[in-house]
Amino acid sequence: MTQTLRFSTAEYAPQDRASRWTSAVSDAYFPLQLHYHDPLGFNGQLSHMNFGRVSLSRLVSAPANYERRQKHISESREEEYLITIPKSTAIEFRQLGRDVRCEPGSFILERGDEPYRFMYERPNDLYVVKVSKAALSERIRQPDRFCARVIDATSGTASLFANMVQHGHAQIGSADPAAVDTIGRHLLELLGLALQAETGGEASSASAVRAAHLQRVDQFVRANLRNPDLSPELIAEGCGISKRYLHDLFKDVNGTVSQRVRDQRLLAARDRLVNAGDLSIAEVAYRFGFSDQAQFSRLFKTRFGMTPSDFKAQPNT
Repeated sequence: MTQTLRFSTAEYAPQDRASRWTSAVSDAYFPLQLHYHDPLGFNGQLSHMNFGRVSLSRLVSAPANYERRQKHISESREEEYLITIPKSTAIEFRQLGRDVRCEPGSFILERGDEPYRFMYERPNDLYVVKVSKAALSERIRQPDRFCARVIDATSGTASLFANMVQHGHAQIGSADPAAVDTIGRHLLELLGLALQAETGGEASSASAVRAAHLQRVDQFVRANLRNPDLSPELIAEGCGISKRYLHDLFKDVNGTVSQRVRDQRLLAARDRLVNAGDLSIAEVAYRFGFSDQAQFSRLFKTRFGMTPSDFKAQPNT
């Protein structure tokens, strides 16, 4: 189910705006301590929406300091990340003993389970993505290593990710459930690929060429999950490599082609179940290449620890 939040300090008296902004920000992300340069003169607008396992928001506000303290972390139930993309002016960020300055055209990752300080000295326009550690870890190995690092978003996949964040946010309040699911899933995939590009590939033992081929294979698989005939032969042909070389690539990541296809189908089906609407579990299974609902349910439970029906019945899905 999608949840939309639109907030503006203009609706409140000047003396109440700072405290109301603190509450709105905490509701959108997690508890934070805020400090204001001019509490009575503060103004800000916040729009926020859930897109499946990802949430998108935009903050346009006067200068402020945001602080995540140990007392806030002790109350949290899930490890989460914020990915912040400044559009107007630079942000200063400190976490894990690192001080970084993120200019427009870049973005940073913040760990919600570690204290941090975040500030901007001039009015700013920020896009923010919130994602759980569990969801991001399915796309990229050890995402913690990218925290408090500035990621260049002026080119490549990082640029595609930043642009899609803005396009996705523009759908707030108007996107149908199918679009919501698709936007959230694609954002996760692009973020994972953008971070992967920072390391030159997901397998440290692979050469740059092999890593590039592996990334191309992943993109082809994700684009063809609904094809029930997706096979190693089709993947190899679509990526312009031999079937033998394709299987050899997956030895670098201690897996097989079939495992990768199955895992990506299960992830996509699970994300679709979050906003399944009137779709039955069988219809979701068939949409992502599973021809047998019983097999789908069995694989789903093995992968996620519960059946599709139990997952769909959860109040937070």
